[in-house]
Amino acid sequence: MPTFDLYATDPGDPHWQVPATGAARFSWEAMFVGQENGSGRDRLLALYQKGKDKQWDGQKRIDWELEVDPDDPLGTPDESMSLYGTKHWAKLTEKDKGELRQHYASWQFSQFLHGEQGAMVCAARIVESVPDLDAKLYSATQVMDEARHAEIYGRFLHEKIGMLYPINDNLQSLLGDTLRDSRWDMPYLGMQVLIEGLALAAFGMIRDTTDKPLPKQILAYVMQDEARHVAFGRMALRDYYKQLSDAELREREEFVIEGCYLMRDRLRGVEVLENFGIPTAEAEEYSEQSEFLALFRQLLFSRIVPCVKDIGLWGKRLQQAYVDMGVFEMGDSNLDLLMAQDEEVAEKLDAERFAAEEHERVAEVRQSIELGASE
Repeated sequence: MPTFDLYATDPGDPHWQVPATGAARFSWEAMFVGQENGSGRDRLLALYQKGKDKQWDGQKRIDWELEVDPDDPLGTPDESMSLYGTKHWAKLTEKDKGELRQHYASWQFSQFLHGEQGAMVCAARIVESVPDLDAKLYSATQVMDEARHAEIYGRFLHEKIGMLYPINDNLQSLLGDTLRDSRWDMPYLGMQVLIEGLALAAFGMIRDTTDKPLPKQILAYVMQDEARHVAFGRMALRDYYKQLSDAELREREEFVIEGCYLMRDRLRGVEVLENFGIPTAEAEEYSEQSEFLALFRQLLFSRIVPCVKDIGLWGKRLQQAYVDMGVFEMGDSNLDLLMAQDEEVAEKLDAERFAAEEHERVAEVRQSIELGASE
């Protein structure tokens, strides 16, 4: 079935064209994994090697035979939906509530899908524009990672949920601003730090709360890749931003402030409520009053704030913006620990799955032997 037939609302023009600016840069200074270059880039080359070693096939690693209930794809509790406890909730039938869960899951994973396509394009822009060859090598592996993620989210939406939502206006705005900027570091800042950081927090919240095995697999394995991507952005920008003037740093801080407000306002799911006949102003009010959404917003910045601080963007105006958002204290979070935990969750999930499969194979062999002995 064509994708357009699955959209809950009209996505408009099937193609979005963003005018590209900036130079394509080549480097004749070739450095390779294992080479002692003495330039302080050894960690980046090691990350490139890890990016190669950790490639995987979404068709094979994920168990697509697992069933998903379209009316409850993620095991979403009633309390997490913005309509819960309102006058509209009492009027919903069980069928209506199932449709609402389907729409929320579709909206969330559709934004994940659109964000991953944006990440793929941004990673390709990094390959083109970043000055250093070692950074080009790593970002080339990220292009493949993001293509795999877009493939997986697209398949989940098509085959398991059966519905998609268009890209959210604020996400589209941030992607456009990131891609239209001619400075080579902006795809790093917009995508690797802001959008990827936000995505990791959103993925992690669902991964850690869902009781459904298929979305848990998808999110755990995607997050294992994303942990490398954020590490790449931190590494590159931390070094580069040490060289910038105060004025140049302020420009980037303003971009971060605007982007953070856009992302905070994007994650409300107002589009879902509008689809259920709730007027926009009322839908926005319900979303803003949701305790679950307030908690969600706090967690969303758990990956962004410490990363922004780590790369050296921590001026007074930026700090005040985070105070206003109520997330300033997250600057002291241990980002390395969070990333290590993301990798451990995926590895543990793999170990549990493969152990179960091995147990089943052993049982089948034992049964075959017993049948043969009885004949």
